[in-house]
Amino acid sequence: MKRLAVIGGGSWGTALASVLAPRFEQVRLWVYERDLAERMQATRENDLFLPGATLGPSVEVTSSLPRAVEDAEIVLGVMPSHHARRVYDDLLPHLDENMLFVSATKGIENGTLLRMSQVINDVVGNRFPPRVGVLSGPTFAKEVARGEPAAIVIASHDISLARAVQSAFSGPSLRLYTNTDPVGVEVGASVKNVIAIAAGVCAGLGLGANTMAALITRGLAEISRMAIAAGGQARTLAGLAGLGDLVLTCNGDLSRNRSVGYQLGQGRKLSEILAGMRMIAEGVQTTYAAQELSGRLSVEMPITRQVYAILREGRDPREALRELMERSLKEE
Repeated sequence: MKRLAVIGGGSWGTALASVLAPRFEQVRLWVYERDLAERMQATRENDLFLPGATLGPSVEVTSSLPRAVEDAEIVLGVMPSHHARRVYDDLLPHLDENMLFVSATKGIENGTLLRMSQVINDVVGNRFPPRVGVLSGPTFAKEVARGEPAAIVIASHDISLARAVQSAFSGPSLRLYTNTDPVGVEVGASVKNVIAIAAGVCAGLGLGANTMAALITRGLAEISRMAIAAGGQARTLAGLAGLGDLVLTCNGDLSRNRSVGYQLGQGRKLSEILAGMRMIAEGVQTTYAAQELSGRLSVEMPITRQVYAILREGRDPREALRELMERSLKEE
């Protein structure tokens, strides 16, 4: 594998382009904002989403989708989940059946409730059956861009694709493990952001380590129930894309979703918080989708339900916590 297209110039897309550049002869990074793409091509820095990280000279930054995927062997999608369908629609005339598609977007599409790999199949399948994998794990973009060691998962029903991407992406600071359960990986990657908002709320309320440990543990149980109901495997959620990513996102100060929850716990309104954010907190939209999906799958998800109530219904965080604690008693 010699030619990589990274579709999405936010912090994670920029970090991946940077760390993967030495592994490929050609890396093209598609950035939606034309002025930002021009600045990045000139200065080698994403001053909007990942300031301080330097792109190597081999990374070509472009705002042209056809140019980004020209001759690409791997198309790595890192766009926000609510833009994914539109971007793949725009890409469709420029794709071919020899490309491998890897989704690093963490989210569930509102309305359809499709995971991102399903969105790719839904769109690209109109031309040819795409070969699709999903990439996830406990990673903050800033640390990956600095070259700090990280481990992630590449999951696909097509094990040959997973192994090809593992070989192409693994390097001195990024270690990939293969997995054949993309359903579990995508559910874990998406719903952990909902639990991270809850973790931030607890921190904003001034609650301590006992509460956080209980939240992470019961959050993992909740995510696992949804993954299994959707056709995933419980053991996947005990790995990097489940427990690993959940622990990082709930505890790490670099987590945007945790930050949203923290500010909610401090009494700020969601509209004010989002208006002041430059980057997207996927967990907000995922909460709405996960709440609807839990009903469709008949899965009990009490933490998700309370996060939904805080975000959509304006419930006071302390009241939401009280309702969680006073639910009917159960076995673990």
